Parts: sequence; structure tokens; C-alpha cells
Amino acid sequence: MALPTPTLLHLIKSSPIPSLQFQHSPLFSLTSFPKKTLILSPNNPRIFPKKKTMTLHSANVQSAVTEAVKLIQSSPPTWKSAIFSNILIFVLGSPILVSGLSLSGIGAAFLLGTLIWRAFGPSGFLLVAIYFVIGTAATKVKMAQKEAQGVAEKRKGRRGPGSVIGSSTAGCICAFLSIFLVGGDAYSRLWQLGFVSSFCTKLSDTVSSEIGKAYGKTTYLVTTFKVVPRGTEGAVSVEGTVAGLLASILLAFVGCVIGEINAAEAVICVLASQIANLGESIIGAALQDKEGFRWLNNDAVNIINISMGSILAVLMQQVVQNWWM
Repeated sequence: MALPTPTLLHLIKSSPIPSLQFQHSPLFSLTSFPKKTLILSPNNPRIFPKKKTMTLHSANVQSAVTEAVKLIQSSPPTWKSAIFSNILIFVLGSPILVSGLSLSGIGAAFLLGTLIWRAFGPSGFLLVAIYFVIGTAATKVKMAQKEAQGVAEKRKGRRGPGSVIGSSTAGCICAFLSIFLVGGDAYSRLWQLGFVSSFCTKLSDTVSSEIGKAYGKTTYLVTTFKVVPRGTEGAVSVEGTVAGLLASILLAFVGCVIGEINAAEAVICVLASQIANLGESIIGAALQDKEGFRWLNNDAVNIINISMGSILAVLMQQVVQNWWM
């Protein structure tokens, strides 16, 4: 039997809808679940898990850099600081080194640099580095012309270990004398002077020779003043001699500025270098490549040359000191 329409509407209106009743029940209420607060903080490892690791890594790097700087600045220098500093400098300066030295020459230069740093510190190393840069630049001047004339250095001017040793023997001896305190503190200044003078002498010799071969208009044999071709052993030119003198003055000035020598000692280094270079030219003209002196090659002459420059500077300083006193 069908219900009348009013009665049907009354039943629908009075009956609750189950779905609505369920929505308002405690089971569905959000308040029935525990509340948790999510904190968006840089220090929250759940949100930023790498922050702590990055901070520790940054601190470790900073600490390592600080320790490296302290090691480099060690005073007095130690073998450890000398080796570390040379490794760092040689890696950073490798493009310059390979342009002026062979692979074996770089090895010899590393030993030289380590010894110089241990004996005379960063300032002594800087002096040798400036010597190397200027000497290499002079060697590269008009290289094609020198090669065409047959007077260029071998391997495009890249020096080998023999050249490195021949150019630094006197400086190395002075370094050992300084490290082992031969003569005590009274002689330490003399060894430092001899070291600077040896490199002033060698730089003057290298620049005068290379510039003379590149720009020398007339080249004379120093023993007879006879005109000879460029590159002849014992030959000199006005252009090369002036350039060598200026190079010696420049390096002595650098040595004075960085505190290796004083102004009076700088003058002594320049004078000693020029006398030694004149002596080297005489030896080259009179003895080199002569019968009975075949052993007297360029490296041997270099050792004699820089030794004269170093010894002369020490003797001249002693004479001046005694004269003033």
C-alpha cells in the first residue's frame, strides 16, 4: 500500500542521514589524533640532514688552510716547511717552470728551492725565483734568430740539471754554511751576502750573454779585442755588458728591499758580479775549448764564475768593514 506523499516527506525529514552522522562522530574528529609540530629550522636534521656535515667539512678545510699558512710562515724555517712550500709553489708555478727547465731540471730546481728556503726563508727563495724568471725571459729573446745563427741554448732554452747545479753551486754552499751555523752568528751575514752575490753574478752573466747574442752589433774577444762572431766563448758586446750590469743592479736592489742584504752590501754584490764576469770571459777566451781543457764546459765555467762572485763579495765586505772600523 502506497504511503501518502506528506507522510513520506515527514519520514525523510525526521530520519538522520548516516553519512552526516558519521562525519560528526568522535572517530572521524581530527581532535582524536595526537598533534605534532614540524619545526622548519636549519638545525633540524630531519629537514636539513647535510647541514651539519657541510659545517664540519668547512671547519676542517679552514683548519687545514690555517695550519698550512702557519707552516709556510715558520720562523726560523724548518725542513718540513721548506718541502711543503716548494711542493705548493712548484705545483702552482708549473707552467712557468716547464718553459725554462727540462723535467730533470725541475727536479734539481726543487732540491735547490728546498735548500734555499730552509737556509734563507721565503725571501731567499723569492730572490732565486726572480733570478729564474728574468734569466728565462732573457734566454727566450729572439730565440728563432739565435737558433738560425747556431748560438741558442739547447732545448729551446730549457735548462737541464747540469745548468741548475752549475748556476747554484756557490749559493748552495752558502746555504749549507748558514744552516749548520759555520762560524756562528758572526758569519751568518757573510754567507747570506755570498748567496745573493752568486745569483747576481749568474744573472748578470746570463743576461749579458743572451742579450749580446740577440742585439750585440759588434762582439769583441775580451783578451785581444778582436772582432769575433756572436756566441764566441769569451766574447763581449756593449749591449750585452750594459744589460748584464742592469740585471745585476736589479737583483741586488731586490735583495736589499726584501732584507737579504743592506744598501752597502748591494753595491758590493754589483761590483763583485762584474769583476767575476770579466774573469769568466777571460777564462772562456783563453782556456775553454782549448787542448787540455776540454773538461772546461759551460757548466764548469759557471761554477767558477759564481764562486768568484760569491768569494769576492765576502772578501770585499770584510775589507770595507775592517777599513771603517
